[in-house]
Amino acid sequence: MFRNQYDSDVTVWSPQGRLHQVEYAMEAVKLGTATVGLKNKDHAILIALKRASSELASYQKKIIPIDDHLGISISGITADARILSRYMRQECLNYKYSYDANYPVGRLITNLGNKMQVCTQRYDRRPYGVGLLVAGYDDLGPHVFQVCPSANYFNCKAMSIGSRSQSARTYLGKHLNSFPTCDLKKLIEHGLLALRDTLPNELNLTEKNVSIAIVGKGTPFQILSEEENKTYLAAIAQAGPSAREAQASEAGTDAGGAPSASGDAAEDPLAGSAME
Repeated sequence: MFRNQYDSDVTVWSPQGRLHQVEYAMEAVKLGTATVGLKNKDHAILIALKRASSELASYQKKIIPIDDHLGISISGITADARILSRYMRQECLNYKYSYDANYPVGRLITNLGNKMQVCTQRYDRRPYGVGLLVAGYDDLGPHVFQVCPSANYFNCKAMSIGSRSQSARTYLGKHLNSFPTCDLKKLIEHGLLALRDTLPNELNLTEKNVSIAIVGKGTPFQILSEEENKTYLAAIAQAGPSAREAQASEAGTDAGGAPSASGDAAEDPLAGSAME
């Protein structure tokens, strides 16, 4: 599908000035299930859609704790995410051992970007095929960072990556101004509503397939239990239908109908693949 004579090596430039291997790595992120990160003045949260590779398998983790003040959610190749998470943990441990303090989130992301950028300029390496949303809290307050396979990183007020994440970004953009003054419960509900808009028609959010993590002032990084997830899901159930359900009803079909032939089937979160 993508094959051409300029994508055999990460250091080969096409006549248009593109590095195709880097672009392929960014496509891997779009095939992973969606994840959402957002923050208010005291807390940052991550909410991710988990996937089971089959009916016989358990749901795979999408949120990885790094330190007491930091964690990540992933979209893309899980094996690459494990390598990066191990590097981040080691950096945090070394910093805490040397200075008896938590690693500043911005500095850690800068070093992570430098590590990832090396893979875009050496012929014997390939780019990491995973995108990260990093939520952390330090002396400067809560942070949400997006880290791309191209080694670009962005300090965000709210962000979503993964399959169909544009729908979530649209929701986040509409409500962006209200996030700083939200309490924690309302902030999580906003994140769940944004994530709900990314789902294919045949899938719904449950306490099993969603993962929620919180970090903030006086709150170390923690992943909520399924019982806590159920409480927040019950709250958003009263918020009315999602955007996809409203569109389906306007088109005269129910939200559980077959997916359209617009190419979404190729990005089905339930399809078996190495992507997360």
